[in-house]
Amino acid sequence: MFKQLTAFSIIGLSVLGLAGMAATTPELGRKLTDTDLDSLDVAILPDGQGLPQGQGTAAEGKPVYAVHCASCHGVEGMDGLHDRLAGGVGSISSSRPVKTLGSYWPYATTVFDYVRRAMPFHFPGSLSDDEVYAVTAYLLFLNGIVDESRVLSQTSLPEVKMPNQGNFFWRSFEAEARP
Repeated sequence: MFKQLTAFSIIGLSVLGLAGMAATTPELGRKLTDTDLDSLDVAILPDGQGLPQGQGTAAEGKPVYAVHCASCHGVEGMDGLHDRLAGGVGSISSSRPVKTLGSYWPYATTVFDYVRRAMPFHFPGSLSDDEVYAVTAYLLFLNGIVDESRVLSQTSLPEVKMPNQGNFFWRSFEAEARP
């Protein structure tokens, strides 16, 4: 009889405990609104669609890079602990390709997109759009793609032709969506 009473008590307390938990759940989650989704719609396409207002030059980007990027990627984008960003031109078809912005990356606009979204590693998305334009200009300058004083902006960045762009194919799916 004692065993049955103990078992019944344990089951009863468990049920009461679960009922109590249900009443105190934090009710996490809610339906996303269009406004919530708008803040996540930040993709920059290869043709420049989605680029924000702003501008920057390599000269302006150098100090921003020194503060936010050099500790991981090296002073000139080559000798850091993480991915090499400069150099490697002409190495892609070799047995030891060096994939950098200058040797491999297909579109300057997507450099901006990646920096804006994912860098600096310890605090992604913390740079202003002007700082991202400036850092992008500095990275392109380190790779000999733009002049140090060239102003990159919403209109001029899509005009930058990357050295390896011809080896990539990007197609817009807008034409396919039309009847």
